[in-house]
This record gives sequence, structure tokens and C-alpha cells, in this order.
Amino acid sequence: MKYLVTGGAGFIGSNFILYMLGKYSNIKIVNLDKLTYAGNLENLKSLEKDKRYKFIKGDICDRKVVEQAMKDVDAVVHFAAESHVDRSITGPAVFVETNIIGTQVLLDAAKEKNIRFHHVSTDEVFGALPLNKPKQKFSETTLYNPHSPYSASKAGSDHLVRAYHDTYGLPITISNCSNNYGPYQFPEKVIPLFITNALNNKPLPVYGTGKAIRDYLYVTDHCQAIDLILEKGKIGQTYCIGGDAEKNGLKVAAAILAATGKPKSLKTFVEDRKGHDMRYAIDHSKITRELGWQPSVDFEQGIQMTVDWYKENQEWWKRIISKKYLDTNRDQANKRKNG
Repeated sequence: MKYLVTGGAGFIGSNFILYMLGKYSNIKIVNLDKLTYAGNLENLKSLEKDKRYKFIKGDICDRKVVEQAMKDVDAVVHFAAESHVDRSITGPAVFVETNIIGTQVLLDAAKEKNIRFHHVSTDEVFGALPLNKPKQKFSETTLYNPHSPYSASKAGSDHLVRAYHDTYGLPITISNCSNNYGPYQFPEKVIPLFITNALNNKPLPVYGTGKAIRDYLYVTDHCQAIDLILEKGKIGQTYCIGGDAEKNGLKVAAAILAATGKPKSLKTFVEDRKGHDMRYAIDHSKITRELGWQPSVDFEQGIQMTVDWYKENQEWWKRIISKKYLDTNRDQANKRKNG
């Protein structure tokens, strides 16, 4: 079995590649990644001499590169996406280009060879849930109601994938997951940001009043779910993957401060995100019932495992933070120069 994994140098993609090659000895994986700011080949350094693994640097919007990467492939697992909500608010164009146009290019190439296509999406396409209805959750039948440029672009890609199945008969599956966390996550996302800030004795910036709730999913549980969908999932179906770990910003900060042994005084409040969805939660009963999957890592265990990883891999994230600040300063200088 040969897989094309798009965005395999990113957080979830790299964890998926490591998981699959660790579990199966008889598979091959081609990793197609543009290596934008969130892509990091250091995540896959252990595979440099593994003959089952091949890396191709390229853009999913480039048809020639996509066709090259898809040669002799049995299945595509599509992670590649612009994924940070705050960045989509300040610069939505790249989200539309990568998440919608890039997905369409991949689908066209897969259609020509009728290649199995699994599309990895997000719970954010469903919009928001009310805080005062804790039993209400997103499921495969929830209507789409995206609120940010990021979630709108992912919703568009979801619809394209389904359209290629309905129109052309392309064998597809889709998964919508809740907020992932774990090793190799880029430090702009809330959990690694809080962890790295805590380890540096810097404030943990909690949005608004800290009451917005997310359902957290440990990344290895997510990888196991995708593996099951590829093996047993029904073609044309969507599967929602949740972590059974609804936490608001205050609880996330408290858990990380406890796991790092840092004082509660590091918690601070910042201006709320524009159009902030107040609650996400996923009902994963379909994938549990049909494929036998359920999350195995609870939130407290997962946070401790993640904190331990960031403690043990400080060179990895310190280089990223240093580069991020250098890039930010350079961009600001260019704006002043050109402005």
C-alpha cells in the first residue's frame, strides 16, 4: 500500500506518518509539503534513512507537482491546509487558495486515476454551539455554518470532496475532528503556546473571559481514527472524531500551569478574538459504533504527556519561536519600508 500524505511536515500530518510507518512494515508514504512556516522536516528526522518514506517539496496548487507525487499511489490522505483562525482573519486570501483551490487540484489528479481520497477537516465548519446547552454536540448530520475565513475555506473544501464523489464517483471519505494537541504542534496554537510561555515564565494569554470551550483530542488518537477510516470506513461517508474533553480557556491554562509547576499568576486575559465561537463539541458515536474507535487518552494524561515532550524537546520549539519572531520583525520592517 502506498499513500500520498499532503501536509506531512505539519503537526498532525507528521504524527500520522510516524504512526503509520511505526505500525505497518509493508507500506510506503510520499509526503508532499510546501514547507510554509508551520511545516518542519525536523518532525520526521527519524525517517531520513527509511526507504519506505519519500519527501517532495511542493505546493498542492501546482498540478505538475501533484501529478508527480501521486504516481503509483493507492490512497491520498489530505492534511495540507492553512489552519490558524487568527491568521485567516488578517489574511484570508491564502486560506481560500490553499484550502479550496489546492483541494480541487488534488481531487482532479485523484479523479483521473480513481484514487481513494481521505479528506481531513475540522469541527469549525459547523459553526458554534451554545454554552447553555451542554448536551448538544456536532455530528455528521449537523448543518454547516462556518464563521471565520478559515472555517469557511474548510467548509468549501469539504463540499468539493463530496461533489467529486457524487459527480464523478471518486472514492472518498471525510473526517471532521476537534482540536488536536500533542508533540510537534506549532507554538502559535493555544496549548503549545501556553506550554512554551509557561516554561519561559511568560504570561498565558487567555482570550476574553476564558469561557470559550473546545473539545480536545490527543493527536495519536486522531491518527488511529484515520487509520481505521482508511481500513474500514464506508466510501462516501463522513466521520466525526472527538476527544470527549471539553475545556474552556481557564481550565486549559490551569492544567498547563499545574503540569509545568508554574504559578497561577502567569494567567492573563487579552482582547477576545473577532467573531469568537464560544463552544465546539463532537459526538463521535458513529465512528465508535461502526468502526470501534474511541479516544484512549484523557485530557489530564494528554496534557502531561505533551508538557513532558515540550520539556524534552526545547531546542525544537525554541528554534521555531526564534524564527517566528525574526520573520515577524522582518515583515514589520518591510511594511514600514514599503508604507
